[in-house]
Amino acid sequence: YMNRAYELMVIIDADVADAENKVVVDRVEELIGAAGGELSSTDRWGRRKFAYLINHKAEGYYVVFEFTADPAKLDPMDRFLRLADEVVRHKLIRLPEAEAERRSLAAMAAED
Repeated sequence: YMNRAYELMVIIDADVADAENKVVVDRVEELIGAAGGELSSTDRWGRRKFAYLINHKAEGYYVVFEFTADPAKLDPMDRFLRLADEVVRHKLIRLPEAEAERRSLAAMAAED
């Protein structure tokens, strides 16, 4: 089955220590690899204010991952993100082919 291009945004609780923050990021990268995925970038946006309170919090630490992976193998990553107390929100978007090509993720997906 062909790998697909994804963008994953994870918002980590801003009260979490940097070391704990790194643990979450490392774990997501590990799980992408375990899904046969290939990470193209991890973009740490840092602390940002929310437009509205989420879980009584006003800000969070944003990290955006771009990667390709087999959609059938992403369940463990999704489960981790849903259960991790440090993760306030996460959103996984499958990139349309044109956008994947624009970000040169399509070539990575085709290689697999």
